[in-house]
Amino acid sequence: MDNSKYTLNLGLGITGSFCTHPKLIKFLSDIKTYDYNIIPIFSQNAGNTDSRFGSSSTFTKEVEELTGNKGIYTITDAEPIGPEKMLDVLVIAPCTGNTLAKLCNGITDTSVLMAAKAHLRNERPLIISISTNDAMGINFKNLGTLYNMKNIYFVPFGQDNYNKKHNSLISHMELIPDTIKEALEGRQIQPVLRGYE
Repeated sequence: MDNSKYTLNLGLGITGSFCTHPKLIKFLSDIKTYDYNIIPIFSQNAGNTDSRFGSSSTFTKEVEELTGNKGIYTITDAEPIGPEKMLDVLVIAPCTGNTLAKLCNGITDTSVLMAAKAHLRNERPLIISISTNDAMGINFKNLGTLYNMKNIYFVPFGQDNYNKKHNSLISHMELIPDTIKEALEGRQIQPVLRGYE
């Protein structure tokens, strides 16, 4: 692929928040007008686990078709992201609570976490699009820690179902492009807390 026609090399780390995968497909369909070279990076769960929301093979194929790039599936294949300076921005969308907690504690046991570690060594923006039922529970401290870390930014998020899932937060994926624009200028997009209807 000729990357010279793109203004931004964007890594897209995809984790196993399966209920959010249809929203991610819609998002990828909606941003075709942006001049992004999107490189998908699948965690083991996102790339290999079938769920009630669909088969992993169908999902990964659709992502690869929409981005025009073959996905990265292994820790070994994600490691060169750092030394080769492959990405301008890395977005983890969706970012599960499991990935959030591991990232906060320096654990690198998936391709997405390796991509994040490798990318951060270049002091370039890492953007988190959170999707987890425990964001305001046991993971609240991890969210707060990452929010205050250099080169880490958050896509605005809100409580998606506060009556039934009190601790759940989900990002507004449609705001990823705006979040990227601000992050490239070293700013966290505001407001971060936004409601759901």
